[in-house]
Amino acid sequence: MQLVTSLDSPPWKGERTVLTIGAYDGVHRGHLAIIEAVRRLASASGARSAVMTFDRHPASVVRPESAPKLLTDLDQKLELLAATGLDATIVIHFDEAQSREEPAHFVRRVLIDSLDASIVVVGEDFHFGRGREGNVELLRRLGVEGNFEVQPLELVPRADGVDEPISSTAIRRALAGGQVELAAELLGRPFEARGVVVFGDQRGRLLGFPTANVEVPNAVCVPADGVYAGWYERSNGDIHQCALNLGRRPTFYEHADHSLLEAHLLDFEGDLYGERAEVRFTHFLRSERKFNGIDALITQLKHDVEHARIVLDAQPS
Repeated sequence: MQLVTSLDSPPWKGERTVLTIGAYDGVHRGHLAIIEAVRRLASASGARSAVMTFDRHPASVVRPESAPKLLTDLDQKLELLAATGLDATIVIHFDEAQSREEPAHFVRRVLIDSLDASIVVVGEDFHFGRGREGNVELLRRLGVEGNFEVQPLELVPRADGVDEPISSTAIRRALAGGQVELAAELLGRPFEARGVVVFGDQRGRLLGFPTANVEVPNAVCVPADGVYAGWYERSNGDIHQCALNLGRRPTFYEHADHSLLEAHLLDFEGDLYGERAEVRFTHFLRSERKFNGIDALITQLKHDVEHARIVLDAQPS
């Protein structure tokens, strides 16, 4: 897949483009349905297929005080989009100036002059431009003038009986409740958090359960505090079963000010410090709680590790 980071000049002179536009945070099943439509329409018309997204979530610029946590950082989002089979991903730098661009100006500058769009595929709730003033109806009117077609798609419904479409918001809500299995269903894959392994207090090693302390960036979403089973992928590509503790370790700390992600890799010995880790959450095992002493905690940790092994053996990575 080609990565386009500037539209100062047309990237494909003489060729038309079928594309979709959006934050694409999570690259979930709803997003993939739109992308599949883009691929199909581009193939039928002999045009380039592309997704246009942003280098940060627009809300982090427009309303930073209430911007959502990211389901995928930019690197992971680009990896997921590259795997869709589209010809290109176009990454727009989103800043204050971009947030103030009028919808009509954006359409002329980007969709017409730079990309020569033939079809724009979006969700039926699509909004764009300054103050989200642009919508599907306005895009259609501008398309008549600019010689491109607009195809709005119905949002993909959830399959669990809840009357709402698949959305990044619904996935964040599932994670906030520790419902990583539901999040995986909506995403189409297990939720993954990435970070660097940093030094901790070594307490896990003393307890007989050494852990990799994965420092996840503050801007990235993580599930609710609790104990989970999942998969740990090292920077060299090796994948290991793991038991995950995400929380504030109340047995040892009365008032910890932030949650820590600790991964105990099953049947593994080695040094992970400084490596980048990709941690996939597959099963919620239990809530975090305070134990009455070290012995009670060790007994529970043994149970957690065996529980993780059982559920992961039944669901290969």
